[in-house]
Amino acid sequence: MVAYLGRRFIGLVITLILISIAVFAVLHVLPGDPAQIVLGIDADPAVHEATRVRLGLDRPAITRYIDWLRGALRGDLGTSLHHGLPVSSQIWSGLTVTIPLTGMAIVLALIIAVPLGAFTATHHDRAGDHLGRVLVQIGMIIPEFLLGLLLILCFAVWLRLLPAGGFPGWGEGVGAVSALLLPAIALTLPRAAILARMARASFLEVLNEGYIRAAYGKGLSNRSVLYKHALRNALVALLTLTGLLLAQLIAGSIIIENVFSLRGVGRLAFQAIAARDLPLVQGSVVVIAFLIAGVNFAVDLLYGLLDPRIRYQ
Repeated sequence: MVAYLGRRFIGLVITLILISIAVFAVLHVLPGDPAQIVLGIDADPAVHEATRVRLGLDRPAITRYIDWLRGALRGDLGTSLHHGLPVSSQIWSGLTVTIPLTGMAIVLALIIAVPLGAFTATHHDRAGDHLGRVLVQIGMIIPEFLLGLLLILCFAVWLRLLPAGGFPGWGEGVGAVSALLLPAIALTLPRAAILARMARASFLEVLNEGYIRAAYGKGLSNRSVLYKHALRNALVALLTLTGLLLAQLIAGSIIIENVFSLRGVGRLAFQAIAARDLPLVQGSVVVIAFLIAGVNFAVDLLYGLLDPRIRYQ
């Protein structure tokens, strides 16, 4: 197990280094003047030169990267050109919204998808299976931004049960959770549909195994067979898709964050691009990429826990 963890950790470190190099290269080394991109083509030459110095563009690329990497390791990602605030503090503020939002969405998706997949698999080609597959298809075709608007209309405008948008901060406790509930549901339902479809296929494959038939032959209840014997093996395939969807949520929750006016990392990056705030764009993209790499690392570790054959290979 130690060797397995060591290999995965080395792979994570190499991935993070390559990500940082790629992001830095895209924003600083490719043809074009980043200072001119930030200021526009009509900028005053003196302001243009001052911006180049502030961005470190007057130094060699390798020196700029090493200096940036040293600062990043200390948690210093530079200063926002638009806001004049530390990039790291703005990103951290966004993470306090994005991470709980994506966490709530993926947990709710699994809570819905696993029982639905198990139910449709055990009722294969019967009425329950057909109904479940219809629900899955509906969930997969509804755009999340449209679903978010419908949730606002229903629960915020008509019923007035939940806020329509904004985030009051975690100091509000229940109010903060309430503010994230509708956007989390909007993100949940399409992912739950995808996961339920995969869960159904995984359970159908596992339920045909000999040890499952033996468990039924011992007189075990359907619930016991499903959740004590079949679930662990079905989760191996489901885990891959869950990791991919979680990474997608981290990088792609920008639409829902804009619909519900949530200042998460996705919306922060979108606004930074619109404002041509190069340090904030770079910091946001790097942090999002690091989070995705971290999710993949966690999925690799869970593979080893769920299936011992993987960590011993």
